[in-house]
Formats: sequence, structure tokens, C-alpha cells
Amino acid sequence: MGCGTSVTGSRAKKSERAIKAALLIQRWYRCYMARLEMRRQYALSIFQSIEYAEEQAQLQLSSFFTFMLDHFTHLNETDTGSDVQLLEYERMIEVPDSYHGPRLSFPLTVADTNSLLHAFKDQQHLHARYVLQLLHETKKLLKQMPNIIHLSTSYSKEITICGDLHGKLDDLLLIFYKNGLPSEENPYLFNGDFVDRGKNSIEILIILFSFLLVYPNHLHLNRGNHEDHIVNLRYGFTKEVMKKYRSHGKKILNLLQDVYSWLPLATVIDSKVLIVHGGISDTTDLDFLNLFKRNKMKSVLRPPRQDISVKGMTRPSSSSSHRRQYTSDLLDVGKHMWLLHDGVNSGPLLEAQYLESSVRMPSVPSELTAKEWKQVVDILWSDPKNQNGCTPNKVRGGGCYFGPDVTARLLKRYNLKMLIRSHECKQEGYEISHHGQVITIFSASNYYEDGSNRGAYLKLNPDLIPRFVQYQVSKCTRKQTLHQRVSVVEWSALKSLREKLYSRRSELIAAFRQYDPNYTGRISATEWASAMESVLHLDLPWRTLRSRLVQLAPDGSVEYLSCFNDLEIEPAIKEVQPALVETLYRYRTDLEIIFNIIDKDHSGT
Repeated sequence: MGCGTSVTGSRAKKSERAIKAALLIQRWYRCYMARLEMRRQYALSIFQSIEYAEEQAQLQLSSFFTFMLDHFTHLNETDTGSDVQLLEYERMIEVPDSYHGPRLSFPLTVADTNSLLHAFKDQQHLHARYVLQLLHETKKLLKQMPNIIHLSTSYSKEITICGDLHGKLDDLLLIFYKNGLPSEENPYLFNGDFVDRGKNSIEILIILFSFLLVYPNHLHLNRGNHEDHIVNLRYGFTKEVMKKYRSHGKKILNLLQDVYSWLPLATVIDSKVLIVHGGISDTTDLDFLNLFKRNKMKSVLRPPRQDISVKGMTRPSSSSSHRRQYTSDLLDVGKHMWLLHDGVNSGPLLEAQYLESSVRMPSVPSELTAKEWKQVVDILWSDPKNQNGCTPNKVRGGGCYFGPDVTARLLKRYNLKMLIRSHECKQEGYEISHHGQVITIFSASNYYEDGSNRGAYLKLNPDLIPRFVQYQVSKCTRKQTLHQRVSVVEWSALKSLREKLYSRRSELIAAFRQYDPNYTGRISATEWASAMESVLHLDLPWRTLRSRLVQLAPDGSVEYLSCFNDLEIEPAIKEVQPALVETLYRYRTDLEIIFNIIDKDHSGT
């Protein structure tokens, strides 16, 4: 009896120790996963904050880009000629015998779409002649469509809805592999942002437009904010087309401007689900959007105003009598500084040293009204927020932030149940908000970096119950551990952020030294975080990030100059002032756009 009791007691103690050990391991694992998740979350926040800041910068410079397009280039010529002239131009393009890619004949068939898919999997290009013919046929079809498409699930069991693809061909091919190709039994809706950022934007457009021509009633396309020829100048699609199609690239881009402008703006499924690319505002009017001539909206960056509200600094010696009179505002270029201001934001947007000139901007005639422009901008650029109300989207610089109350009012007004939108990268590929009334769907996996996010698409059945399918294109990341994948994403995000720090180095040092009048090189973590946000305006968790960006002193204070340790340019050039280098680096993307506008043939010279 006693021996049995002893054995039982020993087993109980071992079992208790095993349970404690298991609980300890579980607690450690949960903490470990929580730390990894926090690192992944703030890396995503860094990427998004920088992305939105760049979008804001481009929208704020819309006046300047409009002036450049109107006076220094022919890129604004959207008239590609009559259909007869276009067909004659296409016939003049010879397809050599050495070309082994797909050869298209119109009207297209399923065999043509399959041929294109196989060719693009093998990294082949479609010949320019067929690209132009395809765009021409697509434009003719789109012109027959209404601004808002109405679909029904009664003809099929489910409709598949995809979000942003952004030139990521592997994601599109994976969707087709998992979900099947578009057909009468398998309808699709692609919700905009087909191009930019990725390397295969033109291939994605070709595939989508081909399936649209084969199945015009079963594949549907909404316009996104990147279906915009000026936005394409900044985010890579223009460069991609010119690199792949060279002498015919400009003709393709000009024709694409027209195609973009004829893309439908929204889709309604079963009279209950509204799908737009960005979102809504408190003034969104679906009846109005359904009636106006949508092809007038060539670009968000060319707003319809009577004058270009660009103001600057003038030289004291300048007099109005020495200047030509126009009805528009004046762009004054002072002796030492050129300041560009947006019509809404009175702060300087672009500073270029050592220029001396005076230019007036004549008004840009446009048939597009201010109301039409705003209605389209709101549905292409807006984002949902958790708080009630509708406020300007100052982070992106266009559209608005709309709250649950705005969503509820619009759905009630039009007797709808749900809003589906895209436009924002989500870590899991989708997000449900506004008490289940708003769904965000994003289909470009690894958007910022390999492993940064999943992609997703949703399937909507006649009961209007969404079913989400997630995926992630994995090549090099498949062999990595979770810790390695998160570390790669985090490193890439911090690298982008450090580049941002360098571009504002002088301003940041000045902000730091306001808290350090004795030049000790140290300030408190709170002061460092305040200075960072006051200059960069990225709304990031700076206190959380400080250990990744700066060195900490033994007393916990921040050695603020250490955040520039890895950002020096060597060797230094005596002839170039550091402030000028920073300014050029800060606006390098905007300068690239300007050079692309001036460089008509995109030769780089």
C-alpha cells in the first residue's frame, strides 16, 4: 500500500512539472509570436506611411505637373487619331518572322487567351502591333458600357472579386490556378489598380483586356486611382512600357489614356453590394456618377479649375508692369528660392535653390466640372476610418476618410447592404470594418517586400455572404523561418525610413537642437519622438522604433545624431552644398517625373 502511494505521488509530481513546463513554453512562445507580430505590424506601418506621403506629394504638385504637361510636352495629347488612322498605323507595324510570341486575330477566342497566358509564363512579350489592336478593341467595348455596372448572382453561383494587383503577374496566375479561368460559369470582377509598382503591369492589362473581349458579360473591370497616366509616371508603368515597346511605347501610352478614361467607375451586385476602388464620402452621389461623361476624367492630377493656384516668393524689384497679363495666378521665382504651393495647402511643396525666373501659368481649359472631379476622386482615393464623420484624407492628399455613419447613410439611401473596396494593403489580404458593412480586399501579395503581406480574393454567393481565399506567392521565402521572413521585411522597412531621415537631415538636426541648447548631443526619448514627427509627419510609433533607429545613452536618453551614422555620402563633394544634396534626394522621384515629362521619347537624354 505504502509503495503504491509513493509511486502515485511521484507520478503526480512529474505530471505537475510537465504541465508547468508546457505552460512556461506556451507562455514563452506566445510572447515570442507577439514580438514578431509587433515587428511585422510596425514594418507595415512604415511602408504605408511612406507610400501615402509620396502619394500626397504627387497630388499636391498637381498644379505644377499640369503646367508641365500643357507647356513643355506632347504627353498630354490624348487624341490618338481616328479609328481609321489607328488601324492604318497598326497595319504599318510589321511582325517579323523572328517573333515567336502569340499572334492575335480579332475577335479573340479562348485559344488566344490561353496562348497569352502560356507566353507570359515563359516571360515572352506580346508584339506592339497586337497590343495596339487589343487596346483599340478594348476601348470600343468600354465605350458601350455604363459608368456603373449592374451584375446578378442569379446567373452563376458565385462572383469572384479581386483587389489591387499592381503589376504582380504571379498573383494573377495564382488566382487563376486556384479559382479557375474567367468563363460564363466563373465570372470575375477586378477592382482597379492593375498597374504600377510591379514588373508586369502591361502583361496584366493584356490578360484582363483579352478576357474582357472574350467574356464581356462575365469579366468586369473597375477603374482604380493608378489607372491614371500621370500617376504612372511616378510609379513605374510608363517606364515599363517604354522599355518593353520602345518606338511604339508612346503610342501605346497615349491609347491607354483613353482606355483608362472609359473604364467603369463602380459595380453593383444584386442591387445590394456596391464595389468601388477607394471608398465614398458624405457627398457621394451614385445617380450623378452614373450620368456624367466619365471619359472627361483623364487624370486626378489635372483638376478642373479656371486658374492654377500656385503662389511663391517674388523679388522686391519685380513690378507687375514688366509682366504679361493672364487670368491665372502667378508662379514667382525669387532670386534664391522657388516655392510651389498647392491651392489648398498653403505650405511650400517644392524648393529648388539657385533659380531666377518669372513664369505665369495660363488657365487649363477643361470640360470636367469641379463636382464631377470631386465625385470621382472620392470613390478612387478615399479610405474608411473607425471614427464617425467625413474628413479630408490629408495622409494621401486626396479623397477623404469616411466613418461608419457615412457608410450607413449611403447604404440606407440606396438600399444597399455592403460596400466592397480595395486601395489599401492589408496584412492578411482583406479586412472587415464598419460593423461588417465595409470590406477591403487586396490581391497583391508581398506588396512591399517578400513576406510583408498575403493577397486575397473573395467569392460572393447569391446569399451575399463573402468567402475569403488567402494566398501568398512564395519563392525565396518558402525556405525561410517565420523569424527570418519578419526580419527581412523589417530590415527593408527600416532602410526606407532611414532614407527618409537622410532627405530631411538638416531639418531634423535643427528640430533636435531646439531641445538641446547646450549641444550635448542627447535629448529625451519623448523630445526625440516629437522632433521626428514634427519634421516627417509620418504618424509612426517613434518611441517603439527608437531602439532600431538611434543609439541610447546609459541614462536612457537618445543620442540623436546617431540616426544618421549609416547615411553619410562618401566621398564628400566640396562643390555641392549638403543642403542641396538633401533637397535633390528628397525630391528625386518628383524630378524623375519632370524629366520623364520633358523626355518625349524616354531615351534618358
